[in-house]
Amino acid sequence: MKKSAGEKTESDIMTHGTNPYEIVKSLLKESVSRLGLNENIYHMLKKPMRVLEVSIPVRMDDGSLENFTGYRAQHIDILGPTKGGIRFHPLVNIDEVKALSIWMSLKAAILNLPLGGGKGGVIVDPEKLSDRELETLSRTYIRKITPIIGPQKDIPAPDVNTNPEVMGWMIDEFDQLRGYNIPGMLTGKPIIIGGSLGRLEATGRGVALTIREAAKILDMDLSKTTVAIQGFGNVGSMTAKFLHELGVKIVAVTDAKGGIYRKEGLNIPDLLEFVKDKQNYASDYQNADAITNEKMFSLPVDILIPAAVENQITKDSAPTIQAKVVAEAANGPTTPEGDKILEEKGIFVIPDILCNAGGVTVSYFEWVQNSMNYYWKEEEINQKLEEKMLFGFDKVLKMRKEKQCFMREAAYMVGINHLVKAMHARGWIKEDDLSEE
Repeated sequence: MKKSAGEKTESDIMTHGTNPYEIVKSLLKESVSRLGLNENIYHMLKKPMRVLEVSIPVRMDDGSLENFTGYRAQHIDILGPTKGGIRFHPLVNIDEVKALSIWMSLKAAILNLPLGGGKGGVIVDPEKLSDRELETLSRTYIRKITPIIGPQKDIPAPDVNTNPEVMGWMIDEFDQLRGYNIPGMLTGKPIIIGGSLGRLEATGRGVALTIREAAKILDMDLSKTTVAIQGFGNVGSMTAKFLHELGVKIVAVTDAKGGIYRKEGLNIPDLLEFVKDKQNYASDYQNADAITNEKMFSLPVDILIPAAVENQITKDSAPTIQAKVVAEAANGPTTPEGDKILEEKGIFVIPDILCNAGGVTVSYFEWVQNSMNYYWKEEEINQKLEEKMLFGFDKVLKMRKEKQCFMREAAYMVGINHLVKAMHARGWIKEDDLSEE
């Protein structure tokens, strides 16, 4: 029996791995304790302030009606409107969306952005939809969540399987409902209708910047460094582009269909051209050898970059990793068991809430430009992005040295500290909450 575009099988759910919401709650609790804060802080941060579930009926091309399920989570708005992407994926679930909203709050706090964390998703396999069905789904989803979004409430953006085209449909639907143009209601839009230069490349550029800074600390010569990348979508491909420009040799990449490997280094400009029109997968590239995802993780490279989905570095895959650095371009790619193994092996981890924060940073810039109705040159945006990424990296590094901890713990503590200061300033918490009982 053919599986519908919005249906999940039991095996799909079982292979999804460890619950990301449980992971993030555990990390929050540990970090609050390590900072010497009252446990009340943890209880305030562990739940999104609002979660909406919506039904999304779509008339399919064959005349049938399919009802998809969508979510939007808003974690905390103490610093400003919530902000975060919308993903279309068969394995989207409510706990994943909650976890991603919390991670977004921490990213914004680490980089000192006046935003909270939000996240949305629809349980759907977009590859099984026609263009018309995908547009109808996109417009109906945004219509259903309209009451809780807007430039001063919650600002969506692209994520897994969504892009500027999808954002264009969504903002058009929102504007038609409101009766006038509101360019700041979402980010990642096409440039012509208020998108920002540099947004498409922002996450990958930020990943490359954090790797460059880590290399300085670890005394690594990037021109003699090898890299393997899991995932070659927007983030993975842009990361490859910028690392190649830094002189790094990328020897392997994998995607949903398979992987490619070349010991002497892949021809990244040629590979980027090959996948440019979205018709080809990186794994279809002929000028390289085939490699499995499992084998890619165990390659003797200097830097491993998970740039796909959650729960990829596990108790099973972590022991095989030989890299000196793991740069988490994806959200939540490492399970707690996998993380413990990385720590034991002495691998330097650039945690997701720092490593991939370039996307939300340039989304913030886009929102600011929409508010001013004045747009910056790409060079200025890239310069501002670098300043923000280095600011965040330095803050996390200082916390790591101060607390004598690993980078992930340090990143969580930096983010939580920033949110706690705002809570105290607004009177949400009292002096007693700033220390353990």
